[in-house]
Amino acid sequence: MSELSPTAAPERAADLPAQSPPVDPAETAAAARSDRAGRLSWWRGDGGEGAKRNLGLLATLVVLVVIGILTRPDLYGNASWVWGNTLTILKLASVVGVVTVGMTFVIIGGGIDLSVGAIVALAGVWSTTLATQSYGAGGMIFSALTVGLAVGVVNGLLVSYGRLVPFIATLAMMVAARGLAAEISDKQTQVSTNNFINGIAATDLLGIPLLVYILAAVVAAGWVLLNRTTFGRRTVAVGGNPEAARLAGINVRRHTLYLYALSGLCCGIAAVMLTAQATSAQAAMANLYELDAIAAAIIGGTLLSGGRGTIIGSLLGVVIFSTITNLFAINGLSTEAQNMVKGGIIVAAVLIQQVQFRSLTQFLGRNRATTT
Repeated sequence: MSELSPTAAPERAADLPAQSPPVDPAETAAAARSDRAGRLSWWRGDGGEGAKRNLGLLATLVVLVVIGILTRPDLYGNASWVWGNTLTILKLASVVGVVTVGMTFVIIGGGIDLSVGAIVALAGVWSTTLATQSYGAGGMIFSALTVGLAVGVVNGLLVSYGRLVPFIATLAMMVAARGLAAEISDKQTQVSTNNFINGIAATDLLGIPLLVYILAAVVAAGWVLLNRTTFGRRTVAVGGNPEAARLAGINVRRHTLYLYALSGLCCGIAAVMLTAQATSAQAAMANLYELDAIAAAIIGGTLLSGGRGTIIGSLLGVVIFSTITNLFAINGLSTEAQNMVKGGIIVAAVLIQQVQFRSLTQFLGRNRATTT
């Protein structure tokens, strides 16, 4: 008798396409609500603070343009004049903008640099001496960058290793650098005879001044350095809490030295640009640039106590102040009134920062209490 074998099951299941599990509409709606809530929480939280501030700065620029249209409709009705005036504002902001990039790093790192204007003057005077000009454009640019970097290193050494308060150290450097610049130039204006240097301010590429391209390059490099490198993360950490940064393994003193060196290097670049604009250099050049740079950084959202700031915000702050200067100029208003308006804007920005920081501190305190 032959054994009966069980009927073999068909092997077609492996050939059938896989079927996805049924989708629950309620789960899909809940996921969509969660995603929207995540985006809203980012916007309402500290993560979206920079974006909101930048939008506010753009709105301020729009208001200034509207004021210009209302006060001088005869000028703003000319499209070619508007384009030329926009390039003038950007060109006016270029030198201070480069200085502001370095200042932003210093302030985010918990410091302050009152000597940037004096460093620009010293670098400009040093690069336009007869001895330096004999080496051509390369020698002049190298001299300006080296002098700016060297003075920035001295500031960093005094603050980080000499343990001087940044305000005192850079204030002393401001006086000393101005004095050295006056001594080198013998209190005279030194004319630049180099055609290449002088042509930097007179050259346009695709209808845009070369100075604006230099500003854009420095801003782009500063943005990448702050937001996409370890150096930027360490800068925020050092400015936010130096002791915690030290315990995390960051050499706080050495990093502070790097920040002031970076600020000095930006001043050297600005010295070349300003010398090209004026085709000369003197000890009194770049007067009050330190106040303009600090004000632009504060307007852009950089916290005076350190630990927070953006390069784009600082750039918008520079453009706002340049627009205000231009607005006063085309309306024939005095420089004194312009300075009073700038001072009021600085005070208002600091007050807003204090209110926001106090509110954030109270919010975090309530969260800790609730968690406990």
